[in-house]
Amino acid sequence: MPPRDLRALVDESKEKLGSGVVVFAANNDGKAALAVGVSQDLTDRMSAVDLVRVGSAALGGKGGGGRADFAQAGGPDGASAQKAIEAIKQSLAG
Repeated sequence: MPPRDLRALVDESKEKLGSGVVVFAANNDGKAALAVGVSQDLTDRMSAVDLVRVGSAALGGKGGGGRADFAQAGGPDGASAQKAIEAIKQSLAG
């Protein structure tokens, strides 16, 4: 899935979820794309930018950006997409 398509997936999932955090990762020709969404009611407690940066590090990336409710990042290691999701889960749990 192209990185630009992840945003629509995040927005749609946040709408269905109501309250929470959604994370999607895609492997595109060996490179990873990561998108994180945080519902509006939670943005005062957590930021999608902070979470996407945690995931980006697991992908071998160097950052990411966006807003408190939506952020994207990428990295050179598409095979680590699941590791990025797990890193974000750990960040939320700890």
